[in-house]
Amino acid sequence: MSDTAPADRSETQEAIMAATYRALCKHGYANLTTQAIADEFDKTKAVLHYHYDTKDDLLAAFLEYLLDRFAAHADVDHHEDPRKRLLTIVDRLLFGRDADNESSYWEFQTAMLAVRAQAPYTPAYREQFAENYGFVHETVAGTIADGIDQGIFRDADPERLATLVLSTIQGARTNRIVLDDPAVTKETHEALVTYFDAVLVRDGADGLVE
Repeated sequence: MSDTAPADRSETQEAIMAATYRALCKHGYANLTTQAIADEFDKTKAVLHYHYDTKDDLLAAFLEYLLDRFAAHADVDHHEDPRKRLLTIVDRLLFGRDADNESSYWEFQTAMLAVRAQAPYTPAYREQFAENYGFVHETVAGTIADGIDQGIFRDADPERLATLVLSTIQGARTNRIVLDDPAVTKETHEALVTYFDAVLVRDGADGLVE
């Protein structure tokens, strides 16, 4: 993760990030322009160019901003029971933080899918997506490792299991968007919880959902 914490960004940079979020949701990646972003806040396009040379630079900074926000608002208490932690992470990744604003979450995820598709051709995007993935992967693997150490989870390879979990979630989110089928993420959530309870949680221990 970048050494630049959210608090280190200027007020203008924070406003640019918020405007980028709104513009992405409204226009999608294909129709996103610096003018569209400027229209979402009370500054001129010149202010954007002062901070970011190109749209690619701005979007790379936006991806970094998303990672900082995830880290700051992950709602993961490392002293919390690993079962509850793991369930919280899965919930957040499949449904977002605000269950009452699910439509906005998927509107944004749809725009981000188009940005993700540019990563093979835009190194700055690919590098930031890789950093974001690495942070989330470490969070999931660390949670599983804690559960093993506490005797709640069976012995397993936390790194490989984290890869399985995140690949499953990413596939579900993509299919939810491409197929426009909300059942995909709900069924994936149920399947992951069932898998954890049947395979990961030790016999005699409570499952993820009581």
